[in-house]
Amino acid sequence: MEIVLDVYKRLFDPSHPVVCMDESPKQLISEARIPIAASPGRAAKHDYEYKRCGLSNIFLACEPLAGKRIVKVTERKTMLDWACFMEEIAAH
Repeated sequence: MEIVLDVYKRLFDPSHPVVCMDESPKQLISEARIPIAASPGRAAKHDYEYKRCGLSNIFLACEPLAGKRIVKVTERKTMLDWACFMEEIAAH
């Protein structure tokens, strides 16, 4: 871990960019019941029950020292999606 942290401490060098990449799967949900609106003196009420509406995946790449970032949302998480995102990073 210390080796990775040392990479992040390097000074800015345009010929050797430090790029961070991460991905995160997200479950898409919606309300199963209509929420009860707030009234004077009472907060809005939401039921814990929800409907599943599928999944999506968020890819993020950033070059903090250059102030650049790339974000891409896909409908699924496959090797092909990952490889396409790596190509996008390389193209930048």
